[in-house]
Amino acid sequence: MTLYTKSGNLWLRIMLENRGFLSRSSEFSIGPNLLIKIKMTQLTELAEWQALKKHHQIINSQNMQTWFANDCLRFKHFSLQAGDLLLDYSKNRITQETIQLLCNLAKATHLSEKIANLFSGHYLNSTELRPALHTALRDRSQQSIYLNNKNIMPQIHAEQVKMRKFSDQVRQSQWLGATGKPITDIVNIGIGGSHLGPLMATHALQDFALDRLQCHFISTIDDAHVNEILKKINPETTLFIVSSKSFSTLETILNAKTIRAWLQDIVGSDRLFQHFVAVTSEPNKALEFGIPHEQIFLLWDWVGGRYSVWSAIGLPLAIMIGMDQFVNFLAGAFEMDKHFQQADFSTNMPVILALIGIWYNNFFDAKSHAIVPYTHQLNHFRAHLQQLDMESNGKRTTHFGQIIDYATGPIIWGEHGCNGQHAFHQLLHQGQHFVPVDFLIAVESNNELNDHHDLLIASCLSQAKALLQGKSYESALSELCEEGYSDEEAKTLASHKSIPGNRPSNILFLNKITPHSLGSLLALYEHKIFVQGAIWNINSFDQWGVELGKKLLPRILSDLKNTKKSSLSSYDSSTQGLIEHYQQIKSI
Repeated sequence: MTLYTKSGNLWLRIMLENRGFLSRSSEFSIGPNLLIKIKMTQLTELAEWQALKKHHQIINSQNMQTWFANDCLRFKHFSLQAGDLLLDYSKNRITQETIQLLCNLAKATHLSEKIANLFSGHYLNSTELRPALHTALRDRSQQSIYLNNKNIMPQIHAEQVKMRKFSDQVRQSQWLGATGKPITDIVNIGIGGSHLGPLMATHALQDFALDRLQCHFISTIDDAHVNEILKKINPETTLFIVSSKSFSTLETILNAKTIRAWLQDIVGSDRLFQHFVAVTSEPNKALEFGIPHEQIFLLWDWVGGRYSVWSAIGLPLAIMIGMDQFVNFLAGAFEMDKHFQQADFSTNMPVILALIGIWYNNFFDAKSHAIVPYTHQLNHFRAHLQQLDMESNGKRTTHFGQIIDYATGPIIWGEHGCNGQHAFHQLLHQGQHFVPVDFLIAVESNNELNDHHDLLIASCLSQAKALLQGKSYESALSELCEEGYSDEEAKTLASHKSIPGNRPSNILFLNKITPHSLGSLLALYEHKIFVQGAIWNINSFDQWGVELGKKLLPRILSDLKNTKKSSLSSYDSSTQGLIEHYQQIKSI
């Protein structure tokens, strides 16, 4: 492969480090226009990848039920425990050889070095020349972590101290609104990672929240959504958290300005900003908005938005459950971090989940992956994972800019399990799509009612077993005959009632939904996604695909308001026609 470096040595060096050609201490020098020739092997050309292709051809037609029948210890052989989590991955189309071959692929793609790079501040976000050090936000080791020769832990701890002081003031009714009344409602104004992470966590941990406080979330610029929230709150007792890394996110800033004007009309301007705090990496912009310096919480450019709930972006959670429990949330993630760093690939929960996902995505051609929680607390977990996975790994080029010839991130979707059983589980069982499933359940409920929780767990386990077991044509035919159907009727119906089975699933069992266990669960999936991106040799920490629409928006917005048809002539006919339709209806 042939490479140019056009912006100095740093970019090329990062590429080489991420690929495993250089260690961080390696001597490296190159002129800005020197042509470099490096022999590189595409992922699909690796011997380890080819070995997996051959292995897939061998076991593709084999049935998991046979494996269970031949190995009474299969659950023991294919389950792992890490802290509060138990992973049962025995219901997968894998053998011990499969796992070994997948681990070989991980080693061939320098996964160990890349895991070390994640935690040590390497510029893993190669297109933006940034590290991805969200793990430092939850580090409980008291050790220094250096970035550009500066220990970043003191500034992290300083922001956590600030979060504690502020959240305590709100929780203890010491933070007063403009009219001297204590805060009763928190409204988080953000979108993407500044919305989904806090929403997911506050909902999941609502049993740990202070009863007198309510938390709401505004993300979309749909005025119906904004008005819906404003109708629920008392403006005199509401705190608004404006969360935007850049403090220029269109949706967030428009919503914040709208709410500022709405609130000013009610409480006046003298103490208006008693009702606002900001979380951002651009404090000057928050100051220009009017938020006082002491009410601005810092975010850093080495924290990606979708990985930011561990920072002050998690302030809604810290206020609702208290800073001590927020620290437990961080501690659960840190426990998973240590497991991820230290465990051998074959017993490493994030690595195993990632490798099985690659197995299905790249060798079984699975286009999607279902996340099915059988616990109400994790209702928003799927939505958070959807952004975390699809924005991280929905890529088409390697770190070096090569167009790849293999699938990367799958489509993530799902719903609460009991609801899903009466909706999309039909497709999982009898549809023509191959969809691996992650079932998420908790041993104990925080609000156990008679029979409810046992039935919930039984529902989950029965769905996983049904995916594995299926129902043969012969079994369906026999049942129908026993029910009194004629031979002809039974033969016709049997084909409709037969279910292929042999469909894979993982089961993740939490002891209970707590701040600690939720932290571990979220860190588990973060690391799973990182491992997959590392093996696919893609940048999991940028998101250039979302930028084009943002750049097109201003002109379209302007033209929606401009009734001169001549200004639309440069559009494609679809966009032009839709703008004209909008203008016509609005003018009536």
